[in-house]
Amino acid sequence: MKKCLLTLCAGLVLLLSSCNDQEGYSLGDLAADWVTVHDHGDRLYTYTGDTWGTMWPAASGIFGPGLEDGQRAILYFNPLADDFAGYDVAIQPEYICPFLTKQVEELTGENEAAYADHPVWWEDAWVAAGYLHIRFLQKLPQELPHRVSLVHRADRPLMGQDGYIHLEYRYNTYGDTLRPAAPALVCYRLHSLPLEEAQGIKVRVNDARRGVSEWVFDKSAPEAPRDMDELVEMATEGAAYCR
Repeated sequence: MKKCLLTLCAGLVLLLSSCNDQEGYSLGDLAADWVTVHDHGDRLYTYTGDTWGTMWPAASGIFGPGLEDGQRAILYFNPLADDFAGYDVAIQPEYICPFLTKQVEELTGENEAAYADHPVWWEDAWVAAGYLHIRFLQKLPQELPHRVSLVHRADRPLMGQDGYIHLEYRYNTYGDTLRPAAPALVCYRLHSLPLEEAQGIKVRVNDARRGVSEWVFDKSAPEAPRDMDELVEMATEGAAYCR
C-alpha cells in the first residue's frame, strides 16, 4: 500500500510538471525501447532501457502481471522527467511486449536427447545488453510447446583457443509439428559467461536452410538497430509456441 501511495503521489507531481514545455516532455510524447525488467515484488516493476537507461514507473499505466526478473521486452512509454529518484527517467508505461527469456544451459551426455538437435529456421540474431536475441520461424506445434535452448558442452572448455565462447543452439520439436509457420523471438541471458575475457561468441546452429553452420558475434562489432514495431507484431503471433 505504501509503495502504491508513493507511486501515485510521485505520478501526480510528474503529470503536472510534465505539462510544462520547459521540462522537455509532454503527455503526448511516446517512446519505445528495448528493456530488461526488474521485479521488486508486489507487482512493482522497474526497467533498464538499452537507450533510455534506468526507468521508474512514476505514473499509473500497465502493471505488467506475469513479468519475470531479468526478462527482456520492448516497452512503449511516455517519458515524464529526467533524473528522478536516482533513475535516469520517470515514465508512464503504456504497453509492454515481453519475450521468452532463458539462461544458457549445460549439455551433457545424459541430457542431450532432451535438448535434441532438430533443424531450425533462423532469421536474425544479435547481442545487446548482455543478451543474445534470436528471431526464427517455427512450425506450429499441435500439443507441446517446442523447446529452444542455448547450451554449452560440459565436456569441452567454454572458451576455445580462438578466444571465442563456443555455444550450441538446440531445438526440440518433440516430433509435434504442423505445416503453418509463425515467427518467434527468444532471448538468452549471457551474464554467466566470461564475456569480458572473450573475443566474442560463436554459436553452432543446425539450420534448416544452411545446414550445420556457425554464427559469429564479435564483441567489438556494432549492432544495427532492429524495427521494434515489427518485432512486437511478430512476437504476439508465435510467443506461446515455445518454451
